[in-house]
Amino acid sequence: MRRSSYSPEPDCAIAQSLGVIGDGWELLIVRDLARGVDRFDLLAESLHISRKVLTERLNGLLDSGIVERTAYQERPTRHSYHLTPRGRALLPVLVALQDWGDRWLLGDGELTGTNTADEAPAHRVHELVGRQIPANLLLPATNSDSVLRDVVAADNNATVIFGYPATGRPSPLPEGWSDIAGTAGCTLENKLFAERATDFAAAGIAVHGVSTQRPDEQKRFAELENIPHTLLSDTDLTLAAALRLPTFRAGGYERLKRIVIIAGPNRTVAAVRYPVTDIPEAVSWAYDTARQLV
Repeated sequence: MRRSSYSPEPDCAIAQSLGVIGDGWELLIVRDLARGVDRFDLLAESLHISRKVLTERLNGLLDSGIVERTAYQERPTRHSYHLTPRGRALLPVLVALQDWGDRWLLGDGELTGTNTADEAPAHRVHELVGRQIPANLLLPATNSDSVLRDVVAADNNATVIFGYPATGRPSPLPEGWSDIAGTAGCTLENKLFAERATDFAAAGIAVHGVSTQRPDEQKRFAELENIPHTLLSDTDLTLAAALRLPTFRAGGYERLKRIVIIAGPNRTVAAVRYPVTDIPEAVSWAYDTARQLV
């Protein structure tokens, strides 16, 4: 395993971890691999990093078992890079670090479930337009016999993905939830999408709701509220990390801030609605915007 400038204490997991991923470049490489930036030249361009430094950091991540590579071309041999299970286990760390930075470095320190249109998280998610949602994202779904399901199928003409913090059924919301701006309305949002289910289906538009709640909680909520659309569980924060979605921490874990994403063919993001301040209007916007892609 690659040694860093740290001198890890043998029994301290934090020191040991920093001995492997304590370099900022390494965490940024993990961030970009989670986003689907998987080739050397693309990583160098995205990170604005020298090829020498990138080679050194990739080799360290390979040695540490965080990254693996596969050849996609011969003569000359070229590789694509992917996170291993050990590497994917770092994604909640990255999302928590992003949340901390959004709140304490780019924000004023206030705990909030939304942002204004001129804040950094809003700028970041609007940059998703024109980019592809990674093809290998798999999340537990409420209406599938399979444990895992593709987030967005490549052959869908239009897909609506709406992220929300949490519903109050079946598990109660954490204490002080109503005091956090932007958290109210998750059940209403699901019900409004449910009421328009026939319209979306007739137009050939797939609808997915996503939160960081457990799959069993989402399934029970869907049964209690007669929710026809798919609910996806991002408990491992793979979607949040891949799209750098804004989150906030409440009740002991990260929650998605309310957002609506419209994806077209080949998982390309066509439009983003963030912040969502008027839920009924946002549902209508999602339908009208997605219809233009069909």
